Amino acid sequence: METEQVIHIHPGAPPKPAPGQPCNGCGICCLVEPCPLGVLLSARRHGACRALVWDDGTQRYLCGALLGQPQALPPPLRLLRLPLQLVARRLIAAGIGCDCELDVQFLTTPPPSR
Repeated sequence: METEQVIHIHPGAPPKPAPGQPCNGCGICCLVEPCPLGVLLSARRHGACRALVWDDGTQRYLCGALLGQPQALPPPLRLLRLPLQLVARRLIAAGIGCDCELDVQFLTTPPPSR
């Protein structure tokens, strides 16, 4: 069963790489749903990850937990910022490659209201 979901992507974000290719910071996977670490940080299982941040300098999305940014963490976890940063790379499978198999279509007009 196919479902459609509209996500709002920064206009400067790079296009989604093919599964298995290196991550380029397109952000699509984290905008659709958080990874296991993101579930903890976002306190949700669906929707955009709270830890996802846009970086104007590199024109890509980055994981705020991986960067150690306190604003990417809920207040109770900010004290764990440095330990989380140390294990975040493994927890989010950074460097493994794109594992997002979503079919992405860009809309040129707003979707019809339901």
